[in-house]
Amino acid sequence: MSKFTVSRRGLLSAGVAASAASLASSVFAQEKKSSLVPDKWDLTTEVLVVGSGGAGLAAAVSAAQAGAKVTVIEKLAFIGGNTMISSGYFNAVDPERQKKQGIEDSIEKHIEQTLAGGDGRADPELVRILCSNALGSLHWLESMGLKFRPDVMQVYGALWPRSHLATEPKGTGFIRVLSTKAKELGVDIMTNTKLVKIIREQFDEGRALGVMAERQGKPFYIRATKGIVLAAGGFAVNPRLRAIHDPRMLTLTTTNNQACSTGEVMLAANEAGAYLLGLDYIQCNPGCPPGHTSRQALHLDVSRYVFVDKRGKRFVAEDARRDVLRDAILNLPEKFGYAIVDIDGFNSYNQVVRDDAMKGLKTGDAFKADTLEDLAKQMGVPADQLKKTIADYNAMVDQKKDPDFGKAERNLSHKIEKAPYWAALSSMAVHHTMGGVRIDKETRVLDRQGNVIEGLYAAGEVTGGIHGTNRLGGNAIADIFTFGRIAGNSAANQK
Repeated sequence: MSKFTVSRRGLLSAGVAASAASLASSVFAQEKKSSLVPDKWDLTTEVLVVGSGGAGLAAAVSAAQAGAKVTVIEKLAFIGGNTMISSGYFNAVDPERQKKQGIEDSIEKHIEQTLAGGDGRADPELVRILCSNALGSLHWLESMGLKFRPDVMQVYGALWPRSHLATEPKGTGFIRVLSTKAKELGVDIMTNTKLVKIIREQFDEGRALGVMAERQGKPFYIRATKGIVLAAGGFAVNPRLRAIHDPRMLTLTTTNNQACSTGEVMLAANEAGAYLLGLDYIQCNPGCPPGHTSRQALHLDVSRYVFVDKRGKRFVAEDARRDVLRDAILNLPEKFGYAIVDIDGFNSYNQVVRDDAMKGLKTGDAFKADTLEDLAKQMGVPADQLKKTIADYNAMVDQKKDPDFGKAERNLSHKIEKAPYWAALSSMAVHHTMGGVRIDKETRVLDRQGNVIEGLYAAGEVTGGIHGTNRLGGNAIADIFTFGRIAGNSAANQK
């Protein structure tokens, strides 16, 4: 017997008086509508989460805390996704930490900057949810044992000092506490399990029932009685898909993206009827140029470094929007520049960043010298011009004014004056894809007509509409945990 069935109602709708030819045609049409629904499901759960990064584990824990039986599928052999290797900066308006540093901030300012930073193309309702709930998401993680540094900073592209950093390297702390909590709550995580199709009641109509996955090379059917949460990330590692929407992205490397970030879950959602938006909004961060493999991150704290080009000159305000910084570097003749810090700036970074820079000395992607003249020689830039650039910048720090590019006064706080000096290659690499599945305030996936696809939810980089044309640095981590929590809770409470 076939794995698939054709409904009796569908056959009757063809009409008993139909000719053999028209009946066959009707059967074919009906089989197309129902052919994905299996006779038997291999596994049944209440909430199925697709992806085990930050958004997926947040959704899984949230759903389990709401009392649901939860299963997570992950196509890689390990959990963590991009969150595990992210820089981990988490934007949240935090009066307790910020006031101790004399930083004035508000949720309204965060909303305003997020909307403006995305050129007004983000969904204002989703932005308000993100900014209003970010601190609650941070406290939720703290309640599981994650610790954050007592101070905040303005990470690259964040536009304001509200970026929190966990005390554990990169995103490892996020994954550690969430996976521990998920295990405690009885969440079942299945690795090496890849989503192939989303199964609805009738092809691309009706409620989302479950998925067809691939496991050990064979189809594996999973029924989700309450809901499916898509949390499988974006498509930063898919050059062809990137280039369809922005041809400049075809040959670029990527930053902290796992090999799984290829977008097939987003495309499966689209095949099942979901509407996609903003796919040409692709963000880049400084990374290794094509042909290089060592990524350096001396650019993270906008108050600690300067960008210079191959002529030894500054070419952009280091605290500008990420899309402005992207275009400034891609418009250079060489399509790369250098980030320069002194030893105080270098030591302000965590051990992972410092270790990467040490490795970069061996690969030719980073440089270290006791004098600016020697640093310039290693970089291959004019020494006299580099010395002048750094001297002019240090004077701007004294004067708290950048007449050349308008770097904010608050970020003109550290001179570059103490040897040894460090420099790192800074080309552009694909970092984040802002487009994806359209969702509503409850993270329910919407179809092409704006209607809710019952039983289907999404959170994290697989979604679109939260950041607009450009994402503020530090907003992605806030996004994945805030909307991941909402998605898990929404799915668990599905009637």
